[in-house]
Amino acid sequence: MKRIAVITMGVKLNNENGYTRFRFLSEFLVEKGYEVDLITSSFQHWAKEQRDIESISKEKYPFRLRFIEEPGYKKNIDLRRIYSHSVAAKNLKKMLNHDGAYDLIYCEIPPNDVALSAAEYAHEHDIPFVVDVNDLWPEAMQMVIDIPIVSHVLFYPLLRDAEKVYELCAGVIGTSDEYTDRPFTKNVRNIPKETVYVGNEISVFDEGVEANIQAIKKESGEFWVTYAGTIGTSYDIRTMVQAADELKKQGYMNIYFKILGGGPLKDELEEYAKTLLGNVEFTGYVPYDKMAAYLRKSDILINSFIKKAPQSIVNKIADYLAAGKPMINTCSSIEFRNKVARDGFGVNIEAEDKKLLVDAILEIFNDEEKQKQMGYSARKIAEEQFNRPNSYNKIVALIEDLIKKD
Repeated sequence: MKRIAVITMGVKLNNENGYTRFRFLSEFLVEKGYEVDLITSSFQHWAKEQRDIESISKEKYPFRLRFIEEPGYKKNIDLRRIYSHSVAAKNLKKMLNHDGAYDLIYCEIPPNDVALSAAEYAHEHDIPFVVDVNDLWPEAMQMVIDIPIVSHVLFYPLLRDAEKVYELCAGVIGTSDEYTDRPFTKNVRNIPKETVYVGNEISVFDEGVEANIQAIKKESGEFWVTYAGTIGTSYDIRTMVQAADELKKQGYMNIYFKILGGGPLKDELEEYAKTLLGNVEFTGYVPYDKMAAYLRKSDILINSFIKKAPQSIVNKIADYLAAGKPMINTCSSIEFRNKVARDGFGVNIEAEDKKLLVDAILEIFNDEEKQKQMGYSARKIAEEQFNRPNSYNKIVALIEDLIKKD
């Protein structure tokens, strides 16, 4: 039985918050006949605290869990986070040197230095290394800390590590075409690559809807405009709050905005909303199954980003599409804007413009046929392109080919 290491610093284990991409992939590879070690951090990124590893170890998983010791940090963009990842990178190298007899290593990037430790170990021991690109560092950080010359110097080590990882990989998986192509911008290489959206398990989404839909109370005649995700610097929630205010002033008393999730700007924006007239509710963090029901009960979903946000096709898109509702997209990614227009599940507008957002909402609000057509297209694309039990077969095929070549 071939042995694979799946390395990620951010994964949801039982009863935690977070993303399930790498847990699903690990389980999926076990089902395909591989022996899998899921290697992750002792620090839980979303809770910003150390994991109770003893308690987690009592739970049953089809794969083996291994934990990299990491000191942790308090903020997503923080010098302590950079230090914490550097410690994790060194501890990962120690772990692999102690027990790293794998037939293939599969690792996410970022963090760039953690990925580099894995890539260098794989290169030194002639092990095929697959990089999973699901964000771009330092590009994303430079959006927040954009100081001429200073930012370039500050983030150069991240850029240097990323380029080294891309030089050493034997295969590339990206969560969008933009991310898949990133390793080849400075390294023209003939290695396998695939774009596999983060996706979801539509059956799990639908189970969440069925279990919670009756508990989500929506009065007759209410029209819900909903955002689900982090409330932070990349996400343009302020314009949503302003649009709610404007719609109320125009007499649309039945349009309600639901903001699902938490983040560093939640309290500030919630207080700001209270100073205006709009119908806005900040629900706080909502468990996945309940979130699914909220999305299904909504009428429009907002993929809301600021103009400078570097994100492409993010995690929430799979759930938005599975809900079968029209989407208003403010993300600047050309790839995703083209997809929205081509696949017909929503409309694109420029970010940070209250009038454009109000006009887009009213365009959909006043056209029931458009609502139905966009909702149908959304669900169809979710089933065809974002459903993990189907789409992740492309990852398995790439892994199989590299192991055979090795």
